[in-house]
Amino acid sequence: MESIGVLMTCPPNFPYLVEELEKRFTLYKLQNAPDKTHFINSHKNSIRAVVGNAGFGADAELIEQLPKLEIVSSFSVGLDKVDLPKCKEKRIRVTNTPDVLTNDVADLAIGLMLAVLRRLCESDRYVRSGKWKKGDYKLTTKFTGKSVGIIGLGRIGMAIATRAEAFSCPISYYARTEKPDVKYRYYPSVIELAANCQILVVACALTEETHHIVNREVMNALGPKGVLINIGRGPHVDEPELVSALLEGRLGGAGLDVFEDEPNVPEPLFGLENVVLLPHVGSGTVETRKAMADLVVGNLEAHFLKKPLLTPVV
Repeated sequence: MESIGVLMTCPPNFPYLVEELEKRFTLYKLQNAPDKTHFINSHKNSIRAVVGNAGFGADAELIEQLPKLEIVSSFSVGLDKVDLPKCKEKRIRVTNTPDVLTNDVADLAIGLMLAVLRRLCESDRYVRSGKWKKGDYKLTTKFTGKSVGIIGLGRIGMAIATRAEAFSCPISYYARTEKPDVKYRYYPSVIELAANCQILVVACALTEETHHIVNREVMNALGPKGVLINIGRGPHVDEPELVSALLEGRLGGAGLDVFEDEPNVPEPLFGLENVVLLPHVGSGTVETRKAMADLVVGNLEAHFLKKPLLTPVV
């Protein structure tokens, strides 16, 4: 398979994935090319696969530029950067990396809840700055028993619910339709969910319908004691409205792993002690990223050996 060309559209930041791809294929790294259009035109007849991630995929323009493209294998669960209708139209296979990152993302969601409510990051800074010598840190807020509302009860949403239950948290959720075999309370709108929980977690896929699913009305419903946790995608949340809600005290706090324009984060959030900011590290453990890379490579190998794909989407 060494002669098969694979275009990596995402930055080649994970050496293991790069090495495994280079062992098996001819790898073209788009992000390293000074002139990307010329680079694609020079290799378009050799490229039969694309490897992307949550930030860099394969849009309609790129797909049209690659006449030999057969498969897009994404180093992520989210596929909002892949033009799925165009792939279906051109009979291009699409795969992602579900399940293997579920636990890490769910763990991080719980970590953000604890960090925001118990002010873990601010407490750490309090010790490091020497302020503890001048007096004890202020009291914070309990996590155990807080009601948790989850937007999107898929693999990750369910894993978050299971973990939160261990903290005696009542669970409710919003999804496109009520799930018949789920014991948690269902709300038919996000506003109703937000009005009936203390912690609101975004764990759904990013689509046109879920863009800015957390807007001003939802934040107002969550209220000045409510906490928003986003481990989904940045555009799920109307970011300017989030900044306003936090600065004006209409929202109690936020734990954010994702942002609308990564890596750019609204600077007004930097000075807020009731906000915890992470650099999109939901699946960022060595173990999980390796398992994700193995799935990417495994799907490519299966395709070119004419075997069933491991995690097909299209």
